[in-house]
Amino acid sequence: MKLTVRTEQVINGRAVTNRQLETLAAVDETGSKTAAAEKLGLSVPVVHRYIAAIEDAAGSPLTVSTPKGTVLNEDGKKIVETFISTEKRCSDDRGFTLCCTPVTEDLLMSVLSALRMTDAELVISDDVHNIRMMKEGLADLAIVDDPLYLFDAEEFEGEEIGYMGMVFVDNGPSFVRYRYGAQRVAYMFLDTMGRKYTVDSETCSLPELLGSNKSFFVDEFLLMRKGLKMRSAVDPKILRHAITAIFRRETKTTSKIIKALQARNIK
Repeated sequence: MKLTVRTEQVINGRAVTNRQLETLAAVDETGSKTAAAEKLGLSVPVVHRYIAAIEDAAGSPLTVSTPKGTVLNEDGKKIVETFISTEKRCSDDRGFTLCCTPVTEDLLMSVLSALRMTDAELVISDDVHNIRMMKEGLADLAIVDDPLYLFDAEEFEGEEIGYMGMVFVDNGPSFVRYRYGAQRVAYMFLDTMGRKYTVDSETCSLPELLGSNKSFFVDEFLLMRKGLKMRSAVDPKILRHAITAIFRRETKTTSKIIKALQARNIK
C-alpha cells in the first residue's frame, strides 16, 4: 500500500487545488507559462485558467509579464513558497526520525549505534521544538526531558525510559536558565520553597552555563555523561523527574529503541 498525504491552500476563504498550485510553481521555476505547460503536460490555455483561478481567489494579479517571459510578484511567490514548504512536510521520503535534547543525546546515539540504525535521522533541540516536530509529522519518536511538557503531547503514546535528578548550583538570587532538561520542574521547586530569584539570562551552551557564576539547574545525567562533578545545594534526588519517550504508535522499530533505552537503566 502506498499512502500519500497532500495539502490544500485556502486563500481568502477559497480553496485552490494542488494542480493549480503546481502550475503556479512551474511558472515560477521556468519563467514562462508556455514552458510551464510543457513541463506539466498541459495546454497553455489550461495554464492560464489555473493561474486565473488562483488570482481570482487572491483578488489580485500574481504574475508579471516581462520581455523574457512571466515572473511572479511578491504575493505569487508567497503562495508558491507556502505550497512547496507544506508539500515537503508531507513528503514520505524521510527516514526514521528521532528527537531529543543534549541531555539525552549521547544516550540515544549509543542506542542507535548498538542497534545499527545508522540511517536514522536524529534531531537535537529542546522539548518544545521536538514535540512540535511530532505534531507536524516530521518525527517518529521523541525523548521528552521535562514531564510537564507531556500535557502538550497527550495525543501520543508514551513510555518512561528512566529517571534523572537535577543539580542545583546556588550562587545567589540571579539565575541563568539552561534551555534543556526539566527546567520548569526545577523552578517550580524554587517557587514552592518561597525562594526569591530572577532569571536574568538563558543559554543553550553547557560551558557558558557552567562558567556563568550565576545560579542554575542542570540534569545530573548530563554532567555524568560529560565526566563532570558539581556540588549541588540540594540532593539531586529531590528534583528527580521522569524521562519519557513519546511516539505516534508502537511499531517494531519504536519498541526496539524503547527497550534498548530502558535497558540502560537511567536512575
